[in-house]
Amino acid sequence: MTYLFVGLGNPGEKYQNTRHNFGFMVLDYFAKKFNLEFVPKFKGLISYWNDNYFLKPMTFMNYSGESVKEAKNNLKISEENIIVIHDDLDLKLGDIRIKKGGSNAGHHGLDSISKLVGNNYWRIRLGIGRPIDKKEVINFVLSPFDKKEMEIVRKVIRVTAEKILEIIQTGEVKNERILL
Repeated sequence: MTYLFVGLGNPGEKYQNTRHNFGFMVLDYFAKKFNLEFVPKFKGLISYWNDNYFLKPMTFMNYSGESVKEAKNNLKISEENIIVIHDDLDLKLGDIRIKKGGSNAGHHGLDSISKLVGNNYWRIRLGIGRPIDKKEVINFVLSPFDKKEMEIVRKVIRVTAEKILEIIQTGEVKNERILL
């Protein structure tokens, strides 16, 4: 089974360790662990390993679908074999959920993908929590994790990378919830 793993984030050093770049952080960790190199293609950076593709859209979050659509069409990957790794405000930090389809819950990266590719792809949702003041959502997702949070973040990244490897090895994705 060939999958397209998509880590969501924003390009540039300014956004490197922000909550919105959780998907990038996972793919960067996975790439380092397995000595993968990303090359520019499909409006993003892509890598290939063990019959699977790993994509980091470089279109900025709100236009992630453009990169995913190009990769999907050129690589001839079905929507059901796309797995998007992203931050999720509705889950607490340390909560990981894997599910197929569903609501985008205001996540503009997912909205973009759903509009251009469809909504029947898998999601690995990585909880980041929610700010107390709803007006602070944009600042919150674009701010870095604090030192206390980083211990949990590192565990989430490691466990998510292990889950990616398990999916590759078994060829199977299933609904799941992991609490750290």
